[in-house]
Amino acid sequence: MNIEDLTPTERRLWEAFPKGESVDLSSGDASYDDIDQADRWGHDRVVRAEVLVALLAGAVEPEPGQVAAVRLGGARVTGSLNLGHADVSVPLALTSCSFDEAPHLYWASMNSVHLMRCQLPGLIASGTRVDGHLWLEGSRINGGLWLDGANITGILNMSGVQLTNPGGDALLADRLTVEANVYCDQGFSSTGEVRLPGATVGGQLIFRGAKLHNPSGAALYASRLNVAANVFCDGGFTAEGEVRLRGATVGGYLSFVGARLSAPQRTALNADDLTVETDIYCSDGFTAVGAVSFSGARVTGQLSFRDARLRHDQGTALSLQRVQAEELLLRTAEPIHGTADLSYARISLLRDDAASWPERLQLDGLQYEALDPPLAARERLAWLRRDTDGYAPQPYERLAQAYRALGLDADGRSVLLAKARDRRATQGLSRKLVGWMQDGLVGYGYRPFRAASWLIGLLAFGTVVFSIHKPEVLDGGQQPHFNAFFFTLDLLLPIGTLGQETVFAPEGVYQWIANFIVAGGLVLGLTVAAGVTRALSRE
Repeated sequence: MNIEDLTPTERRLWEAFPKGESVDLSSGDASYDDIDQADRWGHDRVVRAEVLVALLAGAVEPEPGQVAAVRLGGARVTGSLNLGHADVSVPLALTSCSFDEAPHLYWASMNSVHLMRCQLPGLIASGTRVDGHLWLEGSRINGGLWLDGANITGILNMSGVQLTNPGGDALLADRLTVEANVYCDQGFSSTGEVRLPGATVGGQLIFRGAKLHNPSGAALYASRLNVAANVFCDGGFTAEGEVRLRGATVGGYLSFVGARLSAPQRTALNADDLTVETDIYCSDGFTAVGAVSFSGARVTGQLSFRDARLRHDQGTALSLQRVQAEELLLRTAEPIHGTADLSYARISLLRDDAASWPERLQLDGLQYEALDPPLAARERLAWLRRDTDGYAPQPYERLAQAYRALGLDADGRSVLLAKARDRRATQGLSRKLVGWMQDGLVGYGYRPFRAASWLIGLLAFGTVVFSIHKPEVLDGGQQPHFNAFFFTLDLLLPIGTLGQETVFAPEGVYQWIANFIVAGGLVLGLTVAAGVTRALSRE
């Protein structure tokens, strides 16, 4: 470029470059400096993009002992800032500048790039390598920000950035690599899809207070995202449209504290197969209209839904299928509206609250070591019976084991008795009849001491019958004393003898009565013995 062709403004920038000095074209009049009025700025604030390209491409040598840089503020940049495939070794810092055309930095090798409080009709930086920070704080970018395949060795700062590309990609950052933190907070907003699939962040990813708007699709698409530290989607974070974190990995904790997600009739949060090294907080005012799914997620610490509000009336509001977590805190601010699916989840400690139980549950295959609070068996059975899949044996068995582990054996037996009764409701008439008999006699074996009542009844019945009709003596030469009570008791005892049964022999219908008492005594006696054995073993 011929220096003689430069305007006075461009010459100032040209002369400031070798020393890295700043050129500020702002007037000091706030109304005139409004970036929305850039098309009205005079020629003294216009800089051609080709001048910037020439400086960044090495048209001017730095002064000895100085760090050259393009530092420009308050300018209107005309033409195309095209640095595609360029090797730029000096910093680029533009502040409060307006671009007529979207800059092209694709596959360039850049030093640190600062475009702060600028207005751009797009920014194309696909495959760009930035050795330093990419600072876009406070800028407004219409038409899409493309960072797919880019590599940034420092911080990516998009605090306060406003991205607008309705119906398209507001941020295209597939396979982006950032070695430090990514900031999308302090007023960050987007209209269109924010894409981070396969991206890698070496520090923290911060969407604190961000507003994402793409109701017809994904507001945040970050499947297979890999973040070394924490992810913050809290502090007033809102998303109209789906948030997708499927298969993502978070090395710290994931916070959706107080976040508001909305994707009616669809999935508001898809975190299937997510891996988090510490905790997940969907709590303290977290609200989701649409399904929330953590199916297959692995959480080393706590998965918390404390004081959350979940609503998906027509389907599954919360899916925790196959989740693995040390602790699940399911104490929502109100009952979950929709189905909560905990099938085949593996939880060490399940902390819930009867006041937050949904009307519909799926619990088959759920494994947990402890419940907080355990609640009485009657209340927990009401919890099991909310299962939309109907009777399944495993939830009853798991609950009974949890009670036994706490030393609440009576509650455990109550659960297993309820299991047998609920199973009976699914059987045919013949098995129901047998079941009713088993239930009435001994409570399916879980009420063993009920058999003692039947034994006493049989003893009384036999005493009365054999008092009225004395059995014949087996040996007519003997005249033994007969006692109806001890004779009946002798019939009932499955082992041993009182000397009555071997001497007297009823006949006819009374023999059948005696046989019935013997059989009843055998069955009921063994049941009582089993109950006593269990009681002693607990002692």
